[in-house]
Amino acid sequence: MLGVFSLQGGGMSKRELLFSLSKDSGDFKVDTFKAGGKGGQHQNKTDSGARITHLSSGCVATSRTDRSQKRNIKIAFKILINKPEFKSWVRIEAARRQGKLQNIEKKIEKSLEDHNLKVEYKEDGKWKEKQ
Repeated sequence: MLGVFSLQGGGMSKRELLFSLSKDSGDFKVDTFKAGGKGGQHQNKTDSGARITHLSSGCVATSRTDRSQKRNIKIAFKILINKPEFKSWVRIEAARRQGKLQNIEKKIEKSLEDHNLKVEYKEDGKWKEKQ
């Protein structure tokens, strides 16, 4: 299970759980497969390879380095949570749950209002402002 906390105040004493992710809650999809490669018949007969997909972000990690399926799942999970794409998704999700993302979206919408935009077009090789 992975927990994401919000720090309230100045120290670690006031932490608030924003959200948690776990394999059992359906946040991740775990696929197993035959690892193949070196290792002989054991790897070709057992599903020891593991692929973990985080469904919300689409981030994927794979491991087939170990002979144990459980260890490969742990390794793949560690690889996944250290990927920049997943870390970026966690930051965005934390901001969204704290309401900070809505403030940013409102600022963007306000800056894109008609009176803030300057529309130009090119005519005869010169840029002209659209009235």
